[in-house]
Amino acid sequence: MSIVSAIPAASPEEAIAHFQRRLSVETDCDDVHSAMTAGDADFVLLHVVGSPEAFNHRHIPGALHLPHRFITAERMGEWPPETLFVVYCAGPHCNGADRAALKLAQLGRPVKIMIGGITGWQDEGLAFATT
Repeated sequence: MSIVSAIPAASPEEAIAHFQRRLSVETDCDDVHSAMTAGDADFVLLHVVGSPEAFNHRHIPGALHLPHRFITAERMGEWPPETLFVVYCAGPHCNGADRAALKLAQLGRPVKIMIGGITGWQDEGLAFATT
């Protein structure tokens, strides 16, 4: 028996529930890029870390800069309550997206994290916007 199979795999039903749950709170760089390129972006993409200068230097096209510390009920009132937010940060080494997602969820807002963040976007070879 290998180290891989030493712990039995979940039942198909358990696996379905697990992966549906993950996909309900996560998306990836390619899916975000594809939706935005096709004009199907039914979400608001938020860059949730860094200074305005860092954002201006490099960010994902179409993203708004809203650091997690500025996510408040008042600020989020700019969007209808059903607006889906997709948040990202620097990458797997950064928890800014988690902080932003938690705040948005606490405010009753639908939210997903774009896994990989800027690092994932770069790894996919996708273009950045600069202003």
